[in-house]
Amino acid sequence: MAAHKITNVTLGEEPITIEQFVAVARHGARVEFDATYVDRVRKSRALVERFLAENRLVYGVTTGFGDNVTEVIAPADAEQLQRNIVRSHAVSVGEPLPTEIVRAIGLMELVGLGEGYSGIRLETLELIRRMLNARVTPHVPSEGSVGYLAPEAHMALVLLGEGRAWYGDELLPGAEALTRIGEEPTRLGCKEGLSVTNGTHSVTAIAVLAAHDAGVAAATADIAASLSVQALKGTVRAYDARLHERKRHPEQAAVAESLRRLTESSALSAEFLDHRLQDGLALRAVPQMHGGAKRTLAQAREVIVEELHSVGDNPVIHPEGEDGVALMGANCDSTYVGIQADSMVNAITVLAKVSERRTDRMVNSNFSELPAFLTPRPGLNSGYMIAQYTAAALTMELRGMAMPASADNVTTSANQEDTVSNAYLAALKAYRAARKLGYVVAIEVMCAVQALDLLAPLAPSPAAEALRARIRETVPTVYEDRVFHADMEHITHLVRSGELLRVAEDVVGPLGR
Repeated sequence: MAAHKITNVTLGEEPITIEQFVAVARHGARVEFDATYVDRVRKSRALVERFLAENRLVYGVTTGFGDNVTEVIAPADAEQLQRNIVRSHAVSVGEPLPTEIVRAIGLMELVGLGEGYSGIRLETLELIRRMLNARVTPHVPSEGSVGYLAPEAHMALVLLGEGRAWYGDELLPGAEALTRIGEEPTRLGCKEGLSVTNGTHSVTAIAVLAAHDAGVAAATADIAASLSVQALKGTVRAYDARLHERKRHPEQAAVAESLRRLTESSALSAEFLDHRLQDGLALRAVPQMHGGAKRTLAQAREVIVEELHSVGDNPVIHPEGEDGVALMGANCDSTYVGIQADSMVNAITVLAKVSERRTDRMVNSNFSELPAFLTPRPGLNSGYMIAQYTAAALTMELRGMAMPASADNVTTSANQEDTVSNAYLAALKAYRAARKLGYVVAIEVMCAVQALDLLAPLAPSPAAEALRARIRETVPTVYEDRVFHADMEHITHLVRSGELLRVAEDVVGPLGR
């Protein structure tokens, strides 16, 4: 089911899907806990209370946090330790994270900590859940994380009645935001300050949104290419199934099949089937280039889903019979997600570069055989000249972002953390890259639809005609220059929301994602 149609998500026995995750983070679906969830959280918490009562040596529970891991903390000081962790770690800076990212991190905490291996209290998770459902969103500065800790600490401050949070359009002190929804600040018990700041929660949450958005944009890039090949009088012979059977890449064959279905029954494609012996690579190599990018995005999504269903805390509270053990290791490391996020940026950049090249061909009359810049009266009007500049600029930005973040390293915590994942930066880049790709694809669609108008009365395929009709509901054909900004934003919304995918699939059936 599409994310925007999901209204309730229950955490517990069934693993959460990416679509459910996006439904909560982006569309405000409500979160509930089932009995399985409640039971495993309570059992895990009972073990932590036992460790504390017996004064077992457990990192972050009965010892100090950070470099002084062997300094034993008295049980009476356990609560102060957790409060100190949250306050001292709330040091990220800069502009705040978008609301949907903060909601995604809060949801990821519920998912990960609710697996029953973190020892957090159910009451703390309930407060996070009720804040999500009531749309209380902590104010979280976005910069300054090497993989975890600081952004999550700003969120945890609100649980204590500190920090700041949005409620509606108001940015309020944390305590006031809780009061507005009938809640009171909590007092974090042993290990809780560590659990709500530690782990892979923020990295995974951001990566889930990025993987979802990149997948939608990649599928829509196939649709954009199908419009462009018709607008540019390209030959669809390059998408012959026999050709793609010779490459052992299923994604390539799937893209070629999608292009055949999307251009089927096109009078334009029939008219210009042999217009050129072969087209430029931006048209001819769409199955190979899009397919290669999609393979990478699919692999990234697979790893991110694995992390979504993992326990990224440290220590892990593992039950053993009637007792249990605290396993101290490095499940809080986000390298898996960081590497895949970097790979997503690379794949996104490939999709953007080939989309921008198709756009350039359409606005260049030397290639398009259409009026310059797709305006009926060039010279007096600039048409889509500068829209191509925007696509070019975004593509260059993406190239700069494609430098992998996960390969970088700066030692922290007095050399206790001598290597860091830097996956937070990688995930944020992937999230931002997916949004930029949405703009680049939207600009291609905008230009292609205008080109199809100029090629009338020759008709495109039924799928292209449906897409053109949907866009023309709000974006009229260009006869003279106007402000194109709103047009671009509107079509980008159709890309990101999956609306253009829906329109195309209503005509040709499900397309390969």
